[in-house]
Amino acid sequence: MRRDIDEALYGWPYEPEPGEAIAREIRARDGRNVLQIRIELGLMQLEVEGRPDGVRPHSFPTFLDYLRHRASTRSSAQGGGKSPWSMSTEHCAEADREFAQFYHRRIAWLTLHRYDKALEDAEHSLALMDFVKKYAGDPDYVTNHERYRGLVLLHKTQASAALALERRKPEQAIDAIREGLERLTEHQQALVSEPDETPNEAYLEQLRHLEREIRKEFAVEKTLREQLDEAVADEDYELAARLRDQIKAQTRR
Repeated sequence: MRRDIDEALYGWPYEPEPGEAIAREIRARDGRNVLQIRIELGLMQLEVEGRPDGVRPHSFPTFLDYLRHRASTRSSAQGGGKSPWSMSTEHCAEADREFAQFYHRRIAWLTLHRYDKALEDAEHSLALMDFVKKYAGDPDYVTNHERYRGLVLLHKTQASAALALERRKPEQAIDAIREGLERLTEHQQALVSEPDETPNEAYLEQLRHLEREIRKEFAVEKTLREQLDEAVADEDYELAARLRDQIKAQTRR
């Protein structure tokens, strides 16, 4: 059996544009789909379901699932009046491993315009960040992870908006961007309180530019949710009720 990867690399040169990732989804010999990412010294191969490396940490689908189990069982066993459970050094190292794996797969999904999958992986990373923020005992470790929350929020918002556009729902795309801008702004404001940290306005500007382009292309002045916000602010509850009904009907379609 051949053990080199020459066949996989044949005809697949590593010539990326600045900031470009090179990825593809292929069918493996056993029939399952896998992701491959071309890197300078070869390639990475990732599973498309579960954890990207195909491992089930402690028999759980992901390490986040295992951590949630540990936190819940330990908290129940400790009862009241005891010190809360916190992540160990080994837990933090394994969490970092999972962060990195989901980052690479998220970038690959975005490159391949698989926005549904990119959205799932972004949500997993944010959930892992939320867990770390709550249970990691080392403040520096938490801070190091929070620096990357803005990038994950950007990717999640881009994937949500692109998915809505694929479904021909430009208003939902704009609403997704507005929500992303709000969450990203809150995060950037939190970063300002940290020493030596400055918010990255580039993420916000990317989303604002995307919003302007969608409004222009699809001639959207105000979405139903924007109109609802205005009606509530004006205390026009009759109009607000009608708009809520329209939003519900729109969501069901």
